[in-house]
Order: sequence, then C-alpha cells, then structure tokens
Amino acid sequence: MLPLAILANSPERLEVLRQVANRSEEIVEQNIRGNVMAASAVLAGLVLGKDSIRQILRSEVMRESVIYQDILLEGLQQGLQQGLQQGEAILVLRLLKCKFGAISLRTQKAIQQLSTDRLENLGEALLGFTSLADLSAWLQQNKEK
Repeated sequence: MLPLAILANSPERLEVLRQVANRSEEIVEQNIRGNVMAASAVLAGLVLGKDSIRQILRSEVMRESVIYQDILLEGLQQGLQQGLQQGEAILVLRLLKCKFGAISLRTQKAIQQLSTDRLENLGEALLGFTSLADLSAWLQQNKEK
C-alpha cells in the first residue's frame, strides 16, 4: 500500500513521497525494498516531475527491483533492434548508391522504414538488380503491412 500513498489528494505530495521513501528504507529485504521504491517512483510520476522524484528516491535501490530490471531490459532490446535496423538501412542505401548513384529521398525513406528482415532480403536482392526500376519493383512487392 505504501506506493499508493503518493496518489492521495494531498497538497504536500513531495512530503508524502519523502515519507514513503523513509518508510521504504526501513524494509529489510532488498528485493521488496527495491520493488516498493520502483512502484513508488512509477506512481509518483503520475503526479510529480522526475527531478523531484530523483531527489527523493534513491535510484540505486530501485535498480535492484525486478520491475526496473524488466523495463531496462525491454528498453535495451528495443534500442538494439532499432540500431540494427538503422545500420542495415544505412548499409543497403550505401550499396544502392554505389551501384546506381543518387537515390531519391522518397525511395530512401521507403527503405529506412523497412523491417530488419526486409532490409536483409533487399540487401541480397539488390545484387541482382540491373536498374532502379528493379529496386522500385522490389519495394512495391515488399511493402510493410
């Protein structure tokens, strides 16, 4: 119930958060303490700014939380996937530029929006392209749905 206290209709929400943090610090078991702190931070984010929350709640304790770890892992996975997709798009665009010269901005944007799998397929397919018309036909057949 401790994390829910911050949602109480109080004009002194910062003080309530301080009290929640102090009470949380009294929890002996690290896992439970980290989860309570993380839940408190999430709920406090609904009514307070992140700077205020960071000043009061110790981030190193929240990092021990399984909730925090799960969110962090999900963010890392998304970041890696986006980086991989962007890297593949850059490589495909560079290969196309080497093979055919300038590529229109519209075509570049279409390529940048392709999934990683489609970019890999395009990377293989472009080896057989003889003109930009082949690229246009491939993009038309392989539009993201």
